[in-house]
Order: sequence, then structure tokens, then C-alpha cells
Amino acid sequence: MTTRRPDAARLTRAADALAAAEQAAGLSSAAPPESGSGARPARRQRPRPGEAAATGKPDIPNGRVAGDAEPDPVSVARGIVLRQLAIGPRSRAQLERKLGQRGCDPEVARTVLDRMTDLGLVDDAAFAEQLVQSRRRTKGLSGAALRRELRDKGVDADLAARATGSLDPESERARAEELVHRKLRTMAGLDPQVQARRLAAMLARKGYPHGVAYAVVRDAVNTAVEHQRD
Repeated sequence: MTTRRPDAARLTRAADALAAAEQAAGLSSAAPPESGSGARPARRQRPRPGEAAATGKPDIPNGRVAGDAEPDPVSVARGIVLRQLAIGPRSRAQLERKLGQRGCDPEVARTVLDRMTDLGLVDDAAFAEQLVQSRRRTKGLSGAALRRELRDKGVDADLAARATGSLDPESERARAEELVHRKLRTMAGLDPQVQARRLAAMLARKGYPHGVAYAVVRDAVNTAVEHQRD
């Protein structure tokens, strides 16, 4: 399985969105530059190998410099979240699981995710609506299949129900008919029973109820057979 890598442009946009949200909230953690100075602070130079004796400082293994601070856990967690969001939309539960896998302290993870939720960068309601629209358009999934996927991604059942609320029985059947007619055009020459079996299996994989799948497939295959006779 190929691991998806963060897109550089999306990562930049995610970081910019966080910075803009923090600035708008007046809670940016970055200290302002000194008045009249636009220069960046000078970077500390690391000693080259063999310079320890000349400087009087002991060599530190693995390229570390004596006095280097440990990474700030909050900054580390924030970076992980931003990289995940650069790959694609994520639910809060998905981000929480990823932070746990990367060894982040649960309290730190909660603090970071709470903050990003407050800023609107983590929003399960928006995530659910986006996933429903995307999967409906690209895969033709039924409402039941979409709710199941949202549940697997940790989205609250009420949010999942609201995101799929517009998928009434009429729209479900219309989408199933569209999928069947599109697929049926690629099955010319096959026995009608084979067509029906494959079409019904396709709708079942996409989560459509048996009754809907049976009626839609029956009507489509019968209509196709009548056209062939004509």
C-alpha cells in the first residue's frame, strides 16, 4: 500500500490558514520583531567535528549540540496535524489516532485539536459534508454506505445523519439507475442473467438496499432486451 505524502502547496496553505486564524484570534504564539528591525535572528552555528577541543565543549553524538532544547510537544503535534490536513481532509478522530501513533501525549493531542477546532481547521461537520459530496459524485455510494464510512472515520452519528439527510429514497433510486445504465452500456453481448447478476452485485457493494437494487436492475435489463429485439 502506497503511503500518500503531503502536497507541498496544500501543506503551505494549511500552515498559512493556521497562522491567519491565530492572528485573527489575537493568540499567535510568535513574538513580534523588535521595533525598527526586520532582520531575522542569527542562526546558531553548530561546531564542526573536531572543534570541541578548541571550544572547550564536549562533542555531542548524533549531531546534537549541548544545550539544544527538546522539541516542544505542542509544536510537534501541530506539525503532524498540519501535514495530515495537507494530504487531505481528516476527521478529529483520525487526527487523534495519528497523533497517538506518533507517540504524542493524549493531553497535548487534545489541546492541539481543541485549538484547531476552535479556529475552524478541524471541523467534523464540514468534513462529513465534503466526504458525502465527494463519494456520492465519484463512487455513487448509497446513504447507508456513506454513514458507515463516516462512522469508521470517527464522525458522530448525528453529524453523519445530517450530512446524508438529503439522500431520500427518490434520490437514492435515481442515483442507482444512473449507475446501472452507465455500467450496462459496457456489457453489450452478455447474457441478460449475467448482466443482472453483475449489476446487482455492483449496487450491493455500493450499499444500496436489495429491494432498490432488484427493481432498478430488473427494469434496466428488461428495457435493454426489448431494445435489442427491436
